[in-house]
Amino acid sequence: MDRLETRELSYFVAVARELHFGRAAASLGISQPPLSRAISQLERRMGVPLFERTSRRVALSPAGEVFLVEAHGILDAMDRAVARARHAYRSGSLLVATNPGTGSGLLRDLVAAHTGRHRGGPVEMVFTRDQAAALRAGDADVGLLCASDDLSGLDRTELATERTMALLPAGHRLAERAAVTLADLRGEETYRPEPPVAAVDELVDLVAVGQLIVVVGESAADRTGRAVVTVPVADLPDTLLLLAWRDGGLTEPVKVFLRAAREVTASLGR
Repeated sequence: MDRLETRELSYFVAVARELHFGRAAASLGISQPPLSRAISQLERRMGVPLFERTSRRVALSPAGEVFLVEAHGILDAMDRAVARARHAYRSGSLLVATNPGTGSGLLRDLVAAHTGRHRGGPVEMVFTRDQAAALRAGDADVGLLCASDDLSGLDRTELATERTMALLPAGHRLAERAAVTLADLRGEETYRPEPPVAAVDELVDLVAVGQLIVVVGESAADRTGRAVVTVPVADLPDTLLLLAWRDGGLTEPVKVFLRAAREVTASLGR
């Protein structure tokens, strides 16, 4: 069998996450027919069914469950390989790990303060679904994490708290409320408990056209525009954000970034 492509793995992971070909296609920004053909071709090449399909549901097969774990590992390893290559090319860069689905306005301010007033070196983003693992593996120098993440092997400092916000299409029946609840959101067909792995702008576009309702941190909600409304989720707690680095990894560039972070959060009153 020819070696699989990362595109095929990404397609498989998207379907495995959504368990719905239409929603997976929307999250990938493609139409459903080519996605269905790609998954069928992948199954033929591998010689095993990855999904069990009926007219009512899509579920992972036993082989698909095993392959999903491995696919995540391969994609994460690819992310790390790219980050290491970039780090080698830009040896003076500070590598900052962040989730690709969040896109934080706060992080933007931190980077600007680091490279501006504090005269720090260049900053490279390491987009990963597991910032803590990237730090422990040495693939990033500092990371923006939530307090609920696995922080073993890491030093950290509290950064800020963020309200939890629902992104809703303008004109949606819930968009005029002062706050919503999880029960309200779960009653909506397009609500997804976990955001698709996509850039914030892509998430906003999906919400704007009525294909997605999702919960994000307040800083990610800063980039919504007029077609999307942000509403607090009353029964979800605020998220405590941390800056973390691996034990023994408090280098001078990390110290400069931490000083910039403390200045920014103090100016915001967080």
